[in-house]
Amino acid sequence: MASKGRLTSKGRRRTLVAGTVLGSLLLSSCVIGGGGDTPESKDSDGKVAGTITFQTWNLKNDKFTAYFDDLIASFEKEHPGTEITWVDQPAEGYQDKLSADAAAGSLPDVVDMGPEAAYTLAQAGVLLDLGKEDPKAKSGYLDKAWQAMTFDGLGGGTYGYPWYLNTGPSFFNKALLKKCALDPAKLPATYDELFDQAGTMAEHCPEVAMIARMPAIETFGEYGVELMDAGGTKFTYNDAKGVELVERFRKLYAKKGLTEEALNNLQTKEVEEFKAGRLAYLPGSSYTLTDLKDTAPDVYKDLAIGPRINNGSPNMYIESLVVNATSKHPALAKAFATYVTNSANQLAFAKKASVFPSSAGTLDDPYFTKDDGDPATKVRIESTEQVRKAVVWWPPAFSGSADSETLREQIAQAMLGKKSVKSALDASVRYSNERLEANG
Repeated sequence: MASKGRLTSKGRRRTLVAGTVLGSLLLSSCVIGGGGDTPESKDSDGKVAGTITFQTWNLKNDKFTAYFDDLIASFEKEHPGTEITWVDQPAEGYQDKLSADAAAGSLPDVVDMGPEAAYTLAQAGVLLDLGKEDPKAKSGYLDKAWQAMTFDGLGGGTYGYPWYLNTGPSFFNKALLKKCALDPAKLPATYDELFDQAGTMAEHCPEVAMIARMPAIETFGEYGVELMDAGGTKFTYNDAKGVELVERFRKLYAKKGLTEEALNNLQTKEVEEFKAGRLAYLPGSSYTLTDLKDTAPDVYKDLAIGPRINNGSPNMYIESLVVNATSKHPALAKAFATYVTNSANQLAFAKKASVFPSSAGTLDDPYFTKDDGDPATKVRIESTEQVRKAVVWWPPAFSGSADSETLREQIAQAMLGKKSVKSALDASVRYSNERLEANG
């Protein structure tokens, strides 16, 4: 794992560049639909047998290799006559690799990916609809996790076995809060409180900041904005509530509470600023505490921890295992994917990766509920409670590259006074909807 960002918020945001990629997938559907397979070559009797390929994303390393080797060996022992070939792709270029393999008809049988990439591939007919092909599996997962992989815009099909979830608390620099006339005992929990405190910090400490980047699509969801229509066919985040959110950022920018660099910052820059002691607030994840302790000890000494900022339900991220619709051994692929994501194996992986299980009932394990006095345990327990209330706010139809970049660019223009907030959001929504319609 090149970076622990691999399992964080933006680290989960991987998606295909929907326009050209989806077009190539649709045009090559004859390749994908065949893939060298005929109906006779597939498991017609549902027998769990044969050889399949299982692909993960940046997980073959010192931390996880033994876990997956043991997992595969255990599965093969329980299912004589099966063979699982594990391949892993590096973090860099994973989206391109997925699209290239799908277009060439060589996508592995079971693949690790998030909802956005799954939505694009499902739209092109590349993935198995588990709602139809394995409906009984639903009971093994948290309802909201199963729903996160169920795409209303694609007729309500479910295109991935939920694997792991991630969310985390907010981290604050107490020294900066005290210096800038704020009380560390009164941490913000809502966006109203966050913007109020950010304004106070701007007045007293113009050299530092409370917020370091523009709102992403999940921020709109946490703020209470309706992101899409009921059928999941049209984006609607340019409504009055969406305009209200961006107006608050615009007003803070006008007060010098946001730097011009913040208009283009990504999460990595936000983390850097917090570690350098120039930022008072950092939305974190379940392992941020350990990372800060190891890499920013001075900041760690003055750390305060609060809930993830939200006006209703906090955001969380989900990773899943999808099944190639043209696998020669779909029964084996489904059996292995459900094995990897069963409660026992999800619990074991969650402990190693500092993430949270999506399997039904696993969050009730003492590991997530029993406080042993360790600060990291306290963060895990608080984050577990947050997972129970959290929502996957990022719409699967929202491209993590094209749509996100357009949204950020449009908001930046509004911040700089080049257009109104409403016209900026209208342009972003228009782009998202045109892309969605073109790919549909």
